[in-house]
Formats: sequence, C-alpha cells, structure tokens
Amino acid sequence: MKKIFFILLTFVLTFGFTDLNASEDKANNTKKEAFNAGEVIMEHLGDEHSWHILSWRETEVSIPLPVILINDGKLTCFMSSKFNHGHSAYKGFKIGSESDGKDLSGKIICVDPSGKYTGKQPLDFSITKNVLGIFIVAAIIICIVLSSAKKAKQREGKEPKGVQTLTEFLVDFISKDIAVPSIGEGAYLKYMNYLLSVFTFIFLCNIMGLLPFFPGGANITGNIAVTLTLALFTFVITQASSTKAFWKHTINPDVPTWLKLPVPLMPALEFIEIFTKPFSLTVRLFANITAGHVIMLSLVCIIFIFGNQSIVLGYSTSIIPLIFSVFMMLIELLVAFIQAYVFTLLSAIYIGMARVRH
Repeated sequence: MKKIFFILLTFVLTFGFTDLNASEDKANNTKKEAFNAGEVIMEHLGDEHSWHILSWRETEVSIPLPVILINDGKLTCFMSSKFNHGHSAYKGFKIGSESDGKDLSGKIICVDPSGKYTGKQPLDFSITKNVLGIFIVAAIIICIVLSSAKKAKQREGKEPKGVQTLTEFLVDFISKDIAVPSIGEGAYLKYMNYLLSVFTFIFLCNIMGLLPFFPGGANITGNIAVTLTLALFTFVITQASSTKAFWKHTINPDVPTWLKLPVPLMPALEFIEIFTKPFSLTVRLFANITAGHVIMLSLVCIIFIFGNQSIVLGYSTSIIPLIFSVFMMLIELLVAFIQAYVFTLLSAIYIGMARVRH
C-alpha cells in the first residue's frame, strides 16, 4: 500500500503541478496576476490544436499537430506551431479568443491581414489533442488484439500466456457477465465485437486522462462529442436489431385503452424512450469523467490559490489537498472501469430489449 500511495502521489504531482504551472506562467506573462482556478480547469478539460507538455519559465514545450482546413473550396494544411501557441495568425487563419467571442474561443477562425475576425470559419478537419489521443488508444487496442492472436496460434492447445491471458479474460468477462445475460445465448456472438471494442476503448480513454505521461491530459471521454458518437453507435445497432414485436410494443403497448386514446400518452412515452437511451449514455459518461477531473484539479488548485497569497501558506497547506488528490486518483481509477462497464452493459441491455419476441 505504501508503494501504491507514493506512486499515486507522484502521478498527482506530475499531473497537477506541470499543468497548473504551465497555466500560471501563461496568466502571469510579464506581471503577477491572481491565480485563476476556473481558467486552469477549463483549459485542461478543453481540446487543443497542440499537445502541451510543460512550461518552464517563458519556454513552452508542446507537440505541434496538423491543422487541416477547407475554406472557400481550398484545402490548407500546416502545423499548429505556425500559430505560435495561438498568439499569431497564419495564412489568414488564427485560433480565436474570448475577444473574438466566447463561442469562438479555441476555434480556428478567418482573419484579415490586420488580424481582425472576418466573420467566417473554415471547415476544420484538424488533428487535435483528443483526436490524436483516440488514434493512440486505437493503436494500443490493435496491437493488443494482433499480439494476442499471434500468441493464441503459437500456443494452440496450451494454457494462455502473457497478453493472451488478459485478452481471453476480457472476452470471457464481457461475454458471460454482459452479453449472454442481456442479449441471450443464441445471439450474443453477433454483438461481441462491438461490446469488446466499446468497453476497451472507453476504459483506455479514461485511463489516458489520468496518466502523468500525458501532461495536460487527453480528456477524450470528457468531450461530449466523443460520448455522443459512442452513444449513436449503440443507437444505430439497437434500431437495426429491433423486431416487429419491439415496434408493436412501442406504437401500441399492452396497456389500458384510456392510456392510448384519445391522447396517445403511453405510445408517446415509449417513442421518446428510444431517444432518451442514447442521451443518457452520452451524458452519464461525459458527466462522470468531467466531474472527476474537475474535483482533482480543484484540489490541486487550492495549493496555488494559497501560494498566490503566501509561499509559506502554500507549502504548509499543500499536504492536505495532495492527500485528497491521491484518494481521488484511486476513486477515478475505479470510475474509469465502472463507466466503461456501465456503458457496455447498458448498450447490451438496449440491444437485448430491441430483440424482444412476442
């Protein structure tokens, strides 16, 4: 337990202090200003066109990412480093700020030679931090699957070993604990590929947001666009698997007539339920992951808020927020698994409900 505690303490220190020092340096620039915790937290939760690593004094270390834009039918590609961390324009584009409008902050906008917003936005197909994070997670999943398949062929007829053991455990867990009870013995295999993919993807994305090796964190599942896309996959698969009995129950449920006529109360509620399911999947995953990140960052921000008043006060009070941050890190590791499990379980349940027979 002592080893785990010190490892997690290192995680929190790296995860929190690197990111918060970077934001404090940006805020201070040439003069000392009050530490803005809200700005720091929102910066961490948001997406960026570069992957920020750390800031040391006035030097910022970040990985530039490809910017891919289409404006007036013309394709423009360059690296995000051309924006000079968002402080300059390039080829008639720049990263918007609050001075251009709150809804444009962080988005790429079109500007005139003087740097003024022209009122236009290009179609943005850039590789942002979250997109790169998705590619990394996808690459990890592909490597694990291919490596496990290779091991399985080499050790055919023998007990699993290494990464093959992990993969077979995961397949056994998803099939026996989620797919079979929710979908049924005879049909679950048809949906195993999706259920395994969505569980692994969500779990690894959740873990990536906590790792100190990704300073600034790729907050993938804390992005509602990502959770909405995953929920839409479940929605499409569910509707494609639906039976006549399912639609009969939706349009003409077996309830007393006065609940259907003259006002179609129950049919309306049943129909609305079709769309509330993916909505609940979207919000549940997004809200839980975002809330965890906000709490952890808020705890670490307390140190900087006190430190902004007095260095002695900051150091003397730092141990309490750090202990709570370690505790929250343990909770978030559990949440990372639970949210992946819940999303996969509910997806399987919705598919099973759509496959209902008369």
